[in-house]
Amino acid sequence: MTDKPENAISLLVADHRKVADLFEKFEGTSAPAAQAKIVAQICQELTIHTMIEEEILYPALRGKVDEDLLDEAYVEHDGAKSLITQLSDADPAEPYYKAKVSVLSEEIEHHVKEEEKPRDGLFAQAKRSDVDLDALGAQLSERKSALVAMAKAGTLPAPELATVAA
Repeated sequence: MTDKPENAISLLVADHRKVADLFEKFEGTSAPAAQAKIVAQICQELTIHTMIEEEILYPALRGKVDEDLLDEAYVEHDGAKSLITQLSDADPAEPYYKAKVSVLSEEIEHHVKEEEKPRDGLFAQAKRSDVDLDALGAQLSERKSALVAMAKAGTLPAPELATVAA
């Protein structure tokens, strides 16, 4: 029996659920050390997720889905990446720490809804396109594995803003 590789949408939806669970876990703890550990994991997961979407998924969908929705996805990522950068080395005792985590959670929740909307979300449009979601899933999975290895080695690059001129 051979294992069928995960398609792109399944892989990304699983990422969404994992991050949602981490935000919920954050809400359920008040110990600063535990909060910092959870936020570090959230930041890592989101950094990897945004990288694979921007490097592989979004370019593959360009011209095949609603362009405005795709552009919004990049801008939403940049909003999240800005907060990720602020939270990556922050201390839970810092002013606005919990507020930043809360806003990041809200931004991600909105972004996920935009991607997963059943009829006209980004993923629904991708399913109706001629994009090979199985092949794309294999590419996403391979890149994600490499980024996870970089994270474990401490060499995962900081998020870069895609829609803001330097």
